[in-house]
Amino acid sequence: MTEFENIVIGKSSVPALIITVILMIAIPVIFFICWRIKHKEKTNISWLIAGAAGFIVSARVLELGVHYFCILHDNPVSRFINGNTVAFVLYGIIMAGVFEECGRYIVLKTIMKKNRTRENAVLYGIGHGGIEILAVILPATVLYLVIAILFSAGDTQNALKTLNITEETAVAALPSVKAAAEFDYMMMAMNVIERLLAMLLHIGLTVIVYYGVVNAKKAYLPMAIILHMLMDTLPALYQRGAVPLWSVEVWGAVWTVVVVLIARKLFRKMKA
Repeated sequence: MTEFENIVIGKSSVPALIITVILMIAIPVIFFICWRIKHKEKTNISWLIAGAAGFIVSARVLELGVHYFCILHDNPVSRFINGNTVAFVLYGIIMAGVFEECGRYIVLKTIMKKNRTRENAVLYGIGHGGIEILAVILPATVLYLVIAILFSAGDTQNALKTLNITEETAVAALPSVKAAAEFDYMMMAMNVIERLLAMLLHIGLTVIVYYGVVNAKKAYLPMAIILHMLMDTLPALYQRGAVPLWSVEVWGAVWTVVVVLIARKLFRKMKA
């Protein structure tokens, strides 16, 4: 597999990935500890757990189940979506917005009826965003780190064998190996900033949905769905190679600020 022989791991790849792994673990932990210390009497750990469980069920079980049929499985629907950028983007942002925000709404309205405080709503958002990092982002980053370490040793054949990369799986594995090789401190910074923004976004969206639940105002769920969809629009376009990465980061920062400002206003309106 000549394409792997020509891959050179950058000098900064391994240390940058190590730091990224550490920071990915630290982000949700620090968010939780700081909020818990500040609002210990008004928060309950069950809300953190509910946020994590809500994300797993809505985004990693139900949404992925739909993705399997509409994206991964070969059928007329998946061929249409994968073959059309507009359809791909619309499908992606609608699924993310509907599943995650409706999942948030259902859990907050029907399950989390005790200890309803605005502080617990934030804790729920920390659980939602935190488990996304620990269950989705962190494993991928650790995999990149393992790849970088193995290939940096200089024995490509041993690296391929250890990673179980064969002629049949080479095409699928090549992008991950290249990504690990090209990972540097700039990518580290972008990944960390992206996760910080995502944490703030999930907290903000949770507060918005929570406000609608406790005040019986139905308009706030659609608002959260639309805001989520807008946030995911450029990332979906980036997956299709339609926009540069820097535009995704700027777009994400802008909409995170919008969501946080709305959530902050609603948070202050709720009784302490």
